[in-house]
Amino acid sequence: MKTEEVKKLDKKYVIHTYKRIPLVLVKGKGTKVWDSEGKEYLDFVAGIAVNGLGHCHPKVVKAIQEQVAQLIHISNLYYIEPQVKLAKLVADNSFGNKSFFCNSGAEANEAAIKLSRKYGKGKRYEIICMEGSFHGRTLATLTATGQEKYRKGYAPLAPGFKIVPFNDLEKAAEAINDRTVAVMLEPIQGEGGINVAGDKYLKGIRRLCDENDLLLILDEIQCGMGRTGKLFSYKHYGIEPDIMTLAKSLGGGFPIGAMIAKERIASHFSPGDHASTFGGNPLACSAACAAIEAILEEKLIENAAQVGNYFIEKLKELKKKYSFIKDVRGKGLMIGVELDFEGKDIVSKCQEKGILINCTVDRVLRFVPPLIVTREEVDQVVTTLDKIFKNKK
Repeated sequence: MKTEEVKKLDKKYVIHTYKRIPLVLVKGKGTKVWDSEGKEYLDFVAGIAVNGLGHCHPKVVKAIQEQVAQLIHISNLYYIEPQVKLAKLVADNSFGNKSFFCNSGAEANEAAIKLSRKYGKGKRYEIICMEGSFHGRTLATLTATGQEKYRKGYAPLAPGFKIVPFNDLEKAAEAINDRTVAVMLEPIQGEGGINVAGDKYLKGIRRLCDENDLLLILDEIQCGMGRTGKLFSYKHYGIEPDIMTLAKSLGGGFPIGAMIAKERIASHFSPGDHASTFGGNPLACSAACAAIEAILEEKLIENAAQVGNYFIEKLKELKKKYSFIKDVRGKGLMIGVELDFEGKDIVSKCQEKGILINCTVDRVLRFVPPLIVTREEVDQVVTTLDKIFKNKK
C-alpha cells in the first residue's frame, strides 16, 4: 500500500489517539528501517526504546518462529515452561527472585501498585510519586504520573497518590505519613525529559524507605534492559529496590511486561489476587528469553556504556558551539538534549535527512537507539544535527 492510502484508511477506521508522523514504516533490520516508498532511515527512536536489540534480531526472530509453530498461548491455569525459564533468567540477573508477567509497562505498574497495597494490609495505601514521571495510561498509573497534560479530562482520578518534586529528598520525606506504603519513581525519567536521579537522592530514598517500612518501586520500563550501560539502572546506584517493573526492550520488540519483587514482598499476593489472561504466554516469554540472552552474550550492555559515553561527549561538543542547547544529560544510550525552543522542527529536519529521532516535553530531543548502535552511526547523527543547528543560528 502507498503512504497516502494507508493514511486515508487510518483516518477512516482508527480512533484518533495518536498524532502520526507522515511515515509508513514497513521493514526493519538492525538500526535501519524503510518506509513504504523505499526510503531508508537510521532509527534512533527504536520503537520508543522497545527495539533494544535493533529490528528483527536473528535470535529473537528464531525464538518466535520456533515457538509460534509449537504453542502460541495457553492459560495460566497450567504451568508454562518458557515462563518459568524467563522468571529464572530474570532472578539470576537481578535483585528479585519472583516475577509476575503481563503485556505492557502500564500493566506492570498496575501490578506493583496492587502488590504494595496488599503489603499495606488496608491500613497503608498511599504511594509517593514524582513530578515529571510517566507510569502509564490506566487510571491508576495515570494518577501516579506526575505530568498534568496526561491527566487532563480524566477526573476523578484514583486516590492514594502524592506527587512531589523529583530529585528533592526533603520533599519526599515531608510527604510520608501513617498512610504511606511506597515510593515509586523512574531512575531516569524518559517521557519527562531524560531527567536522571542523583546518586545521593536515590540512596536517600532507599534509606527513607528502610526507616519507614516503605517499599521502593523502581519503574525501569524505559531505562532497564541494558539501556543505561547496566542491565538495570538501579545497579548504577549501589542500591536495590523492593519491586521493579519492566517492559519495552524486555521482549526484543515483542509485547511483554514484568513486575519483579523480593520474595518477602511477593508473598503478599495469593492465587486470585491478580492475573493477566495473556501475561506470560509462551510466545512472549520465548521472545524475552532470547532478548535477555542476546543482551548478555553479545556484550550489548558494554556497547551501550561505551557508545553512549561517546555519544554524550559528541553532543556536549555541540553544546559548546550552540548557545541554544541548554543541557545534555543521560546515561548510556538514554540521552536528552534540552533546547531553548521547541524541538519538533529539528525532528522533522532529521527525518528529511534519513534519521529518526524524538522530542519529549516539547524541548528535549530524546535519543534511545538500539543497543547495537555503532560510533559511526552516532557520528552520522551528530554531523546531521550540527548541519541543522548551523542553519538555526
